[in-house]
Amino acid sequence: MNLTPLIAVHATAAIAALLIGPVALWARRGPASTHRVHLHRAAGYAWVTLMLLTAFSALFIRDTQLPNIAGFTPIHLLIPLTLGSLFVAFRRLLQGNIAGHRQAMVSLYIGACVVAGAFTLLPQRYLGQLLWSQWLGLV
Repeated sequence: MNLTPLIAVHATAAIAALLIGPVALWARRGPASTHRVHLHRAAGYAWVTLMLLTAFSALFIRDTQLPNIAGFTPIHLLIPLTLGSLFVAFRRLLQGNIAGHRQAMVSLYIGACVVAGAFTLLPQRYLGQLLWSQWLGLV
């Protein structure tokens, strides 16, 4: 498997989202006097943009080696889940449901960044091959 420009964009956006997400979540923690509203919004908008880029770039990444339908593998189910979760999170925010917004964003970060990120480290995935075979020489 080769690193194509599409995979490079997708991986870069996903890794950046993995790194920026905690900043957005942390900036609104604690008592109201310590909220970092501007940092939260800046990191949050950056994170959402990166998640949209990650989801839309994933539409064009196909894998014919894993079980698939027209090149779409089960991990592609995260695309509508990500887009739907972002919609729900912003709808809750517009409704003034801050707790619901937080829950949706934390769940999306854990599911789409942490859990999906862990799946990319499987030995048959591109990043997994880099990590386990080329960098660590274990597989």
